[in-house]
Amino acid sequence: MRVERLSGIGQVDEAAWRALEPPDFPFFDYEFLRALESSGSIGPRSGWSPVYLVCKDGGRVLGALPLYLKTDSYGEYVFDWEWAHAYQEHGLPYYPKLVSAVPFTPATGPKLLTRPDVGEKGRAAVTRALLDAVGRLGDERRVSSSHALFLPERDLDEFAARGFLVRHSLQFHWRNRGYGAFSDYLDAMTGKRRRQVARERRQLGGEGLEIERLTGEALGGEHAALMYRFYLDTYDRKWGSPYLTKRFFDEVFRTMRDRILLVLARDESTRRLVAGALFFFKGDALYGRYWGAAKDVRNLHFELCYYQGIEFAVERGLKLFEAGAQGEHKLARGFLPSLTYSAHEIRHPAFRRAIERYVTQERELLAAAVARYGRHDPYKH
Repeated sequence: MRVERLSGIGQVDEAAWRALEPPDFPFFDYEFLRALESSGSIGPRSGWSPVYLVCKDGGRVLGALPLYLKTDSYGEYVFDWEWAHAYQEHGLPYYPKLVSAVPFTPATGPKLLTRPDVGEKGRAAVTRALLDAVGRLGDERRVSSSHALFLPERDLDEFAARGFLVRHSLQFHWRNRGYGAFSDYLDAMTGKRRRQVARERRQLGGEGLEIERLTGEALGGEHAALMYRFYLDTYDRKWGSPYLTKRFFDEVFRTMRDRILLVLARDESTRRLVAGALFFFKGDALYGRYWGAAKDVRNLHFELCYYQGIEFAVERGLKLFEAGAQGEHKLARGFLPSLTYSAHEIRHPAFRRAIERYVTQERELLAAAVARYGRHDPYKH
């Protein structure tokens, strides 16, 4: 058994990689990673340099760990800028660092990918080999630290056993409780929240907009261009420089249309498209990613980014809907507080102790926040 380091997904046999792809997580699909690379959205100038660790036995691929050499902390959504600043104040370099994550995507999914037929002992051996390889790469590149972001809770023990600190963060997720229709979701809510959702949808209904959902063969290149314009508009107004290029949108709309949901709002009088929201879905999960609007319309964001996603999840029988990072306003609309997890190997002993104290205090604060949110549960008991 050996671990190879590859600098691009194109260096991995496509069929072998497909055997590793998680069943409910589209962001490690071969097409998604290829689109990030081929579009120039990641690469040395972006601060994300791929290093795929691929575990093989003979010529057979058994597992992989998508990894990136980072020269900044942009696009990660688990913030460590204060850690970097503390290193700098003490005359120590925090960058480069190693990060296992999906670039620009705060969605929970496995990072240690293995073939489903390797068995429990085989998975343990592959995991050891991959994490050993992370350590060797870190030694060679003289990194300050290694990080795995948005890990499933079931994978935390494997990182903790190797000395990684476990950090908690908070998102708001919607879960399908066996609803047969959107009205069942509404009926499950308290009267106050049910009336709020109904009022927001009713108010939007008077704005003269037509809402449509597109997926699969209904999607084309014109939709990729449209969503890219909405994406640019959102970044121009909120965050500054966008991460993704137009070529990325062109590529995923061509190769992943069976895993994309696009929700559009059209002005009924002019027939002009005024807003759009982009989702990815796979297996039992739906992930809201980007949205944008050419004009401000009350409640349009809630409709496109939340209610249309919930309707789609109910119709398809999807169990989980992650609508993106942060946003306690989601609670009133049925998205419950959910802890997310990351793992961090800090190599400097003194900084490791300081950061361990920090994440311990942070966990306590988040536990209190979850308890506080629990007192405002939008669902009937």
